[in-house]
Amino acid sequence: MTPTGEEIRASGPSAATWDERITGALVGAAVGDALGGPVEGYSPDQILRRHGGRVHGVVGPWHGDDWATARPLAPYHKGDGHVTDDTLMTHALVRVYDRVRDHLDAYAVADHLVPDLMTQPRWIPELEREALPLHRLFLAEKWLVARLHYGHVDPREAGTGNIVNCGAAMYMAPVGLVNAADPAGAYAEALDVAGAHQSSYGREAAGVLAAAVAAACTPGASADSVVAACLSLAKDGTRAAIEKVCEEAARHPDVESALAPLRAAVAPYDTVGSDYRAPSLGARRPSRLHAIEELPIALGLLVVARGEYRQAVLGAVNYGRDCDSIATMAGALAGALGSPVPDDWAKTVAEASRLDLWEPARTLAAVAREVFERDVRRRRAHERAVAAMGGPRCSD
Repeated sequence: MTPTGEEIRASGPSAATWDERITGALVGAAVGDALGGPVEGYSPDQILRRHGGRVHGVVGPWHGDDWATARPLAPYHKGDGHVTDDTLMTHALVRVYDRVRDHLDAYAVADHLVPDLMTQPRWIPELEREALPLHRLFLAEKWLVARLHYGHVDPREAGTGNIVNCGAAMYMAPVGLVNAADPAGAYAEALDVAGAHQSSYGREAAGVLAAAVAAACTPGASADSVVAACLSLAKDGTRAAIEKVCEEAARHPDVESALAPLRAAVAPYDTVGSDYRAPSLGARRPSRLHAIEELPIALGLLVVARGEYRQAVLGAVNYGRDCDSIATMAGALAGALGSPVPDDWAKTVAEASRLDLWEPARTLAAVAREVFERDVRRRRAHERAVAAMGGPRCSD
């Protein structure tokens, strides 16, 4: 998995357009999700033994033809290019932007995202049938429906009490894309949106992931500049974890040598513990000292890969543990930087998942332009109001 000289050169500052970055981020996130799904929950050594080496692309289910009954993954068909709930939630958030056509907040989650999850049947690749998205979601995402639809909780506070995990961060890339090149704006918007779903360091991770995607869209951005933007905004344990993991990442010339050291670097901040399938008693509880594992690791792998898509995503996949979400984040970040998503991977995932991976990108690109134009008008109105009060005048 060591990047070649050609791959490293291709991962430098990109002249990709806004539309291309949006497409790269959303398609890249979906492909990363699909590649990571079949090995989710296992260690790098287990993955190595199961596949006779590292994973280098789309692979089949861990339990082969017994995927429908073998625990703990049953009844989901993870593998063969199927996306998971990370992508289903990301696409659902794009649909909310398409309806609102402006910046989002926690009320948009209650008014639009929750009804979409509850009432609109869609093709669910892992179930191989059409179903309500709600039926595929993990309990931490079903929380949205329980709290907002049935509990009528204030959307801004609904995330309080949920297990603290990466559930909100895993689908926040669209917020960063709508706020492209404005990490602080993306961070603030994502914190508001994620308040309906998560609290503590789970909510913080959602804000920082959106900021990272926004920073990656900036012309001339690099993996290092993305990390710098994150560190300028992140708080508490999330900031500390990102700093330590990325410091360790900078020491490694390739992702293979980085896998174990990155896990060691994030371990003091991760509440789940060494056995991913048997979380510690302190797991997923609110804390100012801890962080989700997925975001710092995704950023660390982006640094090791120098922003190159293939290496960052394969590193995430072979890291194991919650690797579908790590690869989703790494894929979104590398794609937003302008590193190309391999065409063969994207085509395989789109066909296997029976999803148009490019349509959400076209939709979000149109919405992002409308939001930007509206922001400019709002800013100009504010400038005129300040000037009318005798305040400073802003020149173009």
